[in-house]
Amino acid sequence: MALEATRDDGGSSGTLVDVIDRILDKGLVINADITVSVAGVELLGVKIRAALASFETAAKYGLEFPSGTNYETAAWKEAMVGKEECPQCNKRVPVEELISTGCPWCGWISATKAKALKPEA
Repeated sequence: MALEATRDDGGSSGTLVDVIDRILDKGLVINADITVSVAGVELLGVKIRAALASFETAAKYGLEFPSGTNYETAAWKEAMVGKEECPQCNKRVPVEELISTGCPWCGWISATKAKALKPEA
């Protein structure tokens, strides 16, 4: 998966925060095989696999967490809540909040919430 540059309305490139947010949302995996050989004889071999992702993304892709991880913390429970992207600003918001109250980031209001706010004639 290649990262693609994004631009906002002003035409400036994304900020570091946007890049980090995207990496944590999508995840980043680095695989490396390093060997040291002399005259065709392998002396040293190192295999490295590193993953960088949010808890939510890691859990979604089935990555294992270290033993002793406390799954009962508030942060872990929040990560397990189903989230959707806001149609206006593309920030991830819990589905229930997005439908019932709208987006806390940009103020987008769902059709369900708009219908509830509309005064009946």
